[in-house]
Amino acid sequence: MSAQESSLPSPAQTQPKIDMLGYGLAFAGAALFSTKGVFIKLAFAQGVSVEATLALRMMMALPIYLVILALLLLRNAKLRGMMTPGRLMGAMSVGALGYYLSSYLDFAGLAFVSAQYERLVLFTYPFFVLLFGVWFFGDRMNWKLVPAMLVSYSGLMVIFAWNLSVQPDGLVIGTLLVLGSALTFAFYQHLAKRQMLVLGTMLFTCVGMSTAAILAIGQSFIVDGPSTYAGFAPNIWGIGLMLGIFGTVLPSFLLNGGIARIGARATSSTASFGPIITIVLAVAVLGEAFTWVHALGTALVLLGSWLFARTDRQSRSRST
Repeated sequence: MSAQESSLPSPAQTQPKIDMLGYGLAFAGAALFSTKGVFIKLAFAQGVSVEATLALRMMMALPIYLVILALLLLRNAKLRGMMTPGRLMGAMSVGALGYYLSSYLDFAGLAFVSAQYERLVLFTYPFFVLLFGVWFFGDRMNWKLVPAMLVSYSGLMVIFAWNLSVQPDGLVIGTLLVLGSALTFAFYQHLAKRQMLVLGTMLFTCVGMSTAAILAIGQSFIVDGPSTYAGFAPNIWGIGLMLGIFGTVLPSFLLNGGIARIGARATSSTASFGPIITIVLAVAVLGEAFTWVHALGTALVLLGSWLFARTDRQSRSRST
């Protein structure tokens, strides 16, 4: 072997290492986000209304986002200069769409359907992202993704048909509400991407979440009345704290950390574990049923989502 050959790096040396910390952050974020539906169901079981549950979540999260927002603006004069009235209103409007309206529809839907079914319906929002991109934002349609979409929706139809035969009350309205949440969140994704290109992820998230929190708390004060909260038992406040911290704030920062280390595509690939975690928690904590029908439907939804992500990734890599 020549000196030149011996100096070449080996395949083991050139192969990039897997960022275990980055993937760990992404998985932890996806896992915590998946607990949201379980906490909401626990609050409903205590007689807390949809509006009050959403407000409890926001009450716990709002102070943290306000502190972060204040620190960002105090420490960075450039960010303060970026916060023009037009940009502020744009971030507030988009945040209200994604963090308030979409969340409210999701919470309202959970009053009618199981936590695991809700998670599976929400899990199809990337399909709506694709369609909205084609219809409204000038993206090209990738017809190779359609079979994957059909596989996932066939899984949803399997579980929907089973629920319709066993417990039909509220199923249609619940499904429509959760689908509405997926639709609005998909539209939010396109608008938020444009906001973050201007303001940055942290600043936009803090402004959007704070706006949504004020709207949610205000809505609950109008519907339920401020006196409602004085009658909440400590365990209800505990559920609100868990929902706000572990179902909202922590996963948002964990996922941002994962994106910073391994990128958005790799981080999004970890989301497929979310429905599985929700199902385990819903069965163990809430006592929800999980039959072979649920297993079949869940497998089809996850398979379709995996095929969708894989085909989309391959198409993007060929076009670059």
